[in-house]
Amino acid sequence: MAREQFNDLLWFLAVAEERSFTRAAARLGISQSTLSHTIKRLETRMGVLLLNRTTRNVAPTEAGERLHASLSPRIAEIESEMAAIMSYRDRPAGRVRITLSDHALHTLVWPKLRDVLISYPDIRVEFSIDSAFRNIVDSGFDAGIRLGESVEQDMVAVRIGPDWRLVAVASPSYLAKRTTPLHPKDLINHTCINIRQISAGGLYAWEFEKNGEELRVRVDGQLTFNGSYDMIDAAVRGYGVAYVPEDVVAQQVASGELVVLLDEWSQPFAGYYIYYPSRRQSLPAFRVIVEALRHRS
Repeated sequence: MAREQFNDLLWFLAVAEERSFTRAAARLGISQSTLSHTIKRLETRMGVLLLNRTTRNVAPTEAGERLHASLSPRIAEIESEMAAIMSYRDRPAGRVRITLSDHALHTLVWPKLRDVLISYPDIRVEFSIDSAFRNIVDSGFDAGIRLGESVEQDMVAVRIGPDWRLVAVASPSYLAKRTTPLHPKDLINHTCINIRQISAGGLYAWEFEKNGEELRVRVDGQLTFNGSYDMIDAAVRGYGVAYVPEDVVAQQVASGELVVLLDEWSQPFAGYYIYYPSRRQSLPAFRVIVEALRHRS
């Protein structure tokens, strides 16, 4: 196979994984028009449509899905072997792609890695912000970072952070006009700031627990986000009650901008883990990342 034809297949994989010509082009460092022309050339050469294109989405056809399923593990194996060969160099090198939430990145992962990576300039790390429960192998990632309860069973998992909890918060200005909720069910009568779960497509049902009693409450309000940080700003501005990680609102609670509600109903749960296929353990660059992130109580 000519090198040009091999590149065409790699570029197809990028589009199939990103489900977007724009994101795939950015990932590959090429123009969108060049990428689109290359995919059309590949489809013409193979004589079959590989991607369905709409104004909002790009998705593999049945033939495209089969090609992706065939190529992805083989390319991953090649990349793994290349990285292993690079381990013979004097210092760790290579690219590591990680999928994780904005909360995990800002509060845990980046604070642990930012000083370590200065000592390893040949290690390239790509962070992909995403809260969905991805199959990291099929999606082209080396590792994922998720809560312990969400880690896939067939993966190696290493704990990288302590237990933490979500807390309900609201501004004093909001509470001044309403009765303070004393039970999670009281939230049904409050204006709340929702968060959408990308993986499930629906709104997150707030989870509470006290003395063994577990409750899931579906709330309603004017605003819905898919990340915690904008929810905090909205709560400070009086838009309603938000349910967010306790560590990211510590400053606002300490300053009095936000008040914690239903504190005794907010129980801690298993913190973040990095999970990955076992074959990644032998790669020096990857070991640097895992050891830097490993939780040490």
